[in-house]
Amino acid sequence: MTITPTVASSDRETGLETGLETGRGPAPVVDADAFRSLMAAHPGGVAVVTTYDGSGEPYGFACTAWCGVSLAPPLVLVCASSSGSTLPVLAERGRFALNLLHGAGRRAAEAFATRDAGRFTKVPWHRSPGTGLPVLPEDAHAVAECRVTRLTEAGDHTIVLGEVVRTRELAEPCPAPLLYGMRRYAVWPETD
Repeated sequence: MTITPTVASSDRETGLETGLETGRGPAPVVDADAFRSLMAAHPGGVAVVTTYDGSGEPYGFACTAWCGVSLAPPLVLVCASSSGSTLPVLAERGRFALNLLHGAGRRAAEAFATRDAGRFTKVPWHRSPGTGLPVLPEDAHAVAECRVTRLTEAGDHTIVLGEVVRTRELAEPCPAPLLYGMRRYAVWPETD
């Protein structure tokens, strides 16, 4: 399948040359602050991606750039900072856990949003009996344990595609998930 980008009519009318219609030439790049503001305006579910190194030392980072990709096979996608300490370990080990945080999991989100090496001392965690991956049982409502199938560099991040080998619900009934948007945390509102 071939996908051909098109230019919006408003771009044609203003004469803005994007290079997108032909795939040739540099497209204008939006300012980093403007792009950050755009992304902050749309909330996302908060997860903590965890793995461990060859000596068993846990690593992890907070993530809102994740999604389900496929049911057959079951795949998830997470975006990891290429300059972070977790990505090289994740790439070497070839596996990770996607801990989906519930509304009371803000402490984990805040701990793993930093580059502080002591992140795992700030929240309770244990190793999954199946894979040994770090799981955050008090802050996550569910976890997907994954095998890395592909790493793709994308700007200052790396897209990690993982095949889900195990899922677990950690809280019953499923509590409201933690969200991050508009530069603040929120909990999914209760509905009747």
